[in-house]
Amino acid sequence: MAESVEMTVFEGKDALNMAEELRVSFGSGKTRSYEWRISQLKAIINIISSHEPQILKALHSDLSKPEIEAYIQESFASGKTRSYEWRVSQLKSILKFVNDHEQDVVDALRSDLSKPEFESVIYEVSMLKNSCKGALKKLKHWMVPEKAKTSMTTFPSSAEIVSEPLGVVLIISAWNYPFLLSLDPVVGAIAAGNAVVLKPSEIAPATSSLLAKLLSEYMDRSCIRVVEGAVAETSALLEQKWDKICYTGNGKVGRIVMQAAAKHLTPVLLELGGKSPVVVDSAVNLQVAVRRIIAGKWCCNNGQACISPDYIITTKDFAPKLVDTLKEELEKFYGKNPLQSKDLSRIVNLNHFARLSKLLDDEKVSGKIVLGGERNETELRIAPTLLLDVPRDSLIMSEEIFGPLLPIITVDKVEDSFDIISSGPKPLAAYLFTSNEKLKKQFVTMVSAGGVVVNDTTIHLAVDSLPFGGVGESGIGSYHGKFSFDAFSHKKAVVYRSFLGDAAIRYPPYTLGKLRLLKALMGGSIVRIIRALFGWS
Repeated sequence: MAESVEMTVFEGKDALNMAEELRVSFGSGKTRSYEWRISQLKAIINIISSHEPQILKALHSDLSKPEIEAYIQESFASGKTRSYEWRVSQLKSILKFVNDHEQDVVDALRSDLSKPEFESVIYEVSMLKNSCKGALKKLKHWMVPEKAKTSMTTFPSSAEIVSEPLGVVLIISAWNYPFLLSLDPVVGAIAAGNAVVLKPSEIAPATSSLLAKLLSEYMDRSCIRVVEGAVAETSALLEQKWDKICYTGNGKVGRIVMQAAAKHLTPVLLELGGKSPVVVDSAVNLQVAVRRIIAGKWCCNNGQACISPDYIITTKDFAPKLVDTLKEELEKFYGKNPLQSKDLSRIVNLNHFARLSKLLDDEKVSGKIVLGGERNETELRIAPTLLLDVPRDSLIMSEEIFGPLLPIITVDKVEDSFDIISSGPKPLAAYLFTSNEKLKKQFVTMVSAGGVVVNDTTIHLAVDSLPFGGVGESGIGSYHGKFSFDAFSHKKAVVYRSFLGDAAIRYPPYTLGKLRLLKALMGGSIVRIIRALFGWS
């Protein structure tokens, strides 16, 4: 319940006296001096700094405005985030704290996921640095309004498309790449001139804590904030009105986010996932193909990645060769006892370990394991596991695996894979290995997915000139590079006209001649315009 505040009655004579006092003070000339103006501006800053909690409490009392919303929204309203200089300063601050604390990031990722330093540096730290550097290099160009053509109907005029920031955006990130997936969208949001609230995943607590600490130390806290916590904190954030919400995670939570956003008609950017297929034709360099499949599956957080290969489709005749080569290369990479390998991440927590174990223990697939299956619950480790000829109605084929298990489905001919893929929800990624040019074209044309890679896996994520995002149940919207800037910008249409060239034909009284001329102008035909001017039908 709000505290009652005793109001002083302000009568007409009080207003008269106050006005007179202010006129006397102004007449003395004191307000004209540079020194007085500076002292009063500093006094305002001092008031805000000294009484920030009371200000936030008052706003909450008056408007039920949450503390973080009050702080961030009013900072954005000041216009400071719109300037090129502010955006550049914040992007440089991200680069600085990444450079200053790279080892701290690696240590946090090791604590959360036992992620190998190689993967942490290459797939999280280096990719974020490249994202920042790319934005800094191209930001001035991105911010320039884009010229647009005008038509005869608006002549004389000029037009442009202005990219303006959306406002205050909420970014809810994932646990599997908790550093990159937290800050890469933040880079785009800052580049576009927005204020940002970041909610890291509580499932990666070490990285969440580090992000909260570093962003507080290095970034402009009046416009960029981190909120730590779990379901209760996320739910509280989702109850507020935002200008855009970016969520990375699974479809179940994605639906909750979208439902919350719908209450305020808030646009969303959803990076979800799905079952990303790998189709392997017989016309391949098998060793290279297998190494690249392994790189996308087990070298990417031990399969805990939204674009990791989820299952393989190959022909019955080719499957034995493929399995044998996978076995050979996996042993080269991780040894005879992969549970002891330092180059494999662990499963993130006991809940996910139990979920993956349930997939393996399903009676429909437990007899289909041709490699792996070993588990260590205490260490949260599961060995790379291959399953051959799994039924399509099995549990492992009904949901995204998100772990080190790789089922293999066999078909009579490789083209049959298209029907299997299209029978399920559209995946975030789809991969094809072949030397057959016709098959490549068919795959790109017929398979709908967020992204497609031919003869490799996951590398499209590293190409910042390509959009990264899903389609259908695998996501809404995309980001990366310029696409990140666009994702967090409103493309405002602007038309400029002078007071010259005002045409009477647009105003009443309407006549048949005016109608003919306007139809000709809107049709864009010079001949029809001439005929209409001369009154020819």
